[in-house]
Amino acid sequence: MSGGDAYVVSDRTRVKRKPGRGVYDKEAVHSILDEAFLCHVGYVGKDGQPFVIPTAYARVGEKLYLHGAASNYLLKTLKTGAPVCVTVTIMDGLVLARSTFHHSMNYRSVVILGSAEPVTDASEKNAALEAIVEHIVPGRSAEARSPTGPELTATSVVSLTLSEVSAKCRSGPPIDDKPDMALPVWAGVLPFDSLAGIGQPQPDPLLEPGIDVPPSVAHYTRPSAKQAGK
Repeated sequence: MSGGDAYVVSDRTRVKRKPGRGVYDKEAVHSILDEAFLCHVGYVGKDGQPFVIPTAYARVGEKLYLHGAASNYLLKTLKTGAPVCVTVTIMDGLVLARSTFHHSMNYRSVVILGSAEPVTDASEKNAALEAIVEHIVPGRSAEARSPTGPELTATSVVSLTLSEVSAKCRSGPPIDDKPDMALPVWAGVLPFDSLAGIGQPQPDPLLEPGIDVPPSVAHYTRPSAKQAGK
């Protein structure tokens, strides 16, 4: 995931832990932002309290758009030019090693630093809100009514220029210590897909023959919202 036009690497965006996983190529960064649709926005409130808020977004060129109610504390803070950190993560799979120490995840993530600007131009604001809807459900804008004047007034939109940006990605099988390679423990990747769900376990290419997929992997599941509420 490299090559082509890239973002300038700053000391703040340079990946220091596992630098080989750092990605600065614009096309690669855009592909992650365009696949996901939930970001987490980190900022510091006026009382010094840090917050991290999940919200929807859309990328249009080299701008990331966020929206919310005009009274929204996050949007009010961002419109002041306060420093912000936006993160986006796609989880591609659980990496299950022969030792619990080397368990990991395959993922693609983006970190964006900077300051947001309020969108006051009516046409840009309309386009940004439509872009957010289309980013999540392509084609939906043509099926549902557009915001009314009062609804637009009640909504704030800010833009964040993609300038100080980096991505970090991990893929592939587990990386075990050499002494652990002979352990009779299943190792491999349990792939995740945001639409298709959990995929079939993918054994480590170096797995010893005759080691079956264990129940914890073969029957892996996560609690649903209904189950969590019981």
